[in-house]
Amino acid sequence: MKYIKKSEEPESFKAWKALAKTTPNWSYSYLQNPEKRELHDALLKEQGYICCYCGMRISRENSHIEHLNPQSNTEPELSVEYTNLLASCQRQLEPKKPIHCGIAKDDWYDENLMVSPLEANCRDFFIYTDDGQIMETDEADKKAAAATTIDKLRLNIKKLKDMREAVIKNLFADLNIDELTKEEKQKLLEGFAQPDANGQYQEFYGAIAYILNQYL
Repeated sequence: MKYIKKSEEPESFKAWKALAKTTPNWSYSYLQNPEKRELHDALLKEQGYICCYCGMRISRENSHIEHLNPQSNTEPELSVEYTNLLASCQRQLEPKKPIHCGIAKDDWYDENLMVSPLEANCRDFFIYTDDGQIMETDEADKKAAAATTIDKLRLNIKKLKDMREAVIKNLFADLNIDELTKEEKQKLLEGFAQPDANGQYQEFYGAIAYILNQYL
């Protein structure tokens, strides 16, 4: 999981909210294109085109607008609060496809047991292995939330584990990590923390950063 620093909401979304609130019984469900599309694009750009939870590469075509605190649990005001909106992988529920992240989370939310990507230290809740597994940290004050989040978002299913393992193996095969100096490893880690020329972060950044840190 990578920390998401929220930016300013799109002006079109802000204007839509102002107008929507003058309508009786308004809700997020009233949001349509082009405002919804522009909101989605803003969230994707803000996150560097990786899923807010698992970190896989996403686009508008394979992701959805996610409510951190679900719509079913909130008043209309919070359902359109920009700080409650994220972009999660999997556009919709597909038969026979393994679900995870926002689709698996569904209406669940517990502020004490949900590790939020809006927490600056969210990455510290998890550890990763070379074969792509994600597990909870051993830190007592973080362990329960990490374990619950992994379970509720299904972050350790085979699909995601295999994808993380492939990214880790391919990256480290190209890097010859054991031949790098400590300074070179640190510079590499700092580079991964920045988006590329297309505004995209490294896919599965959380796993990559954790593994790299083990070599420092």
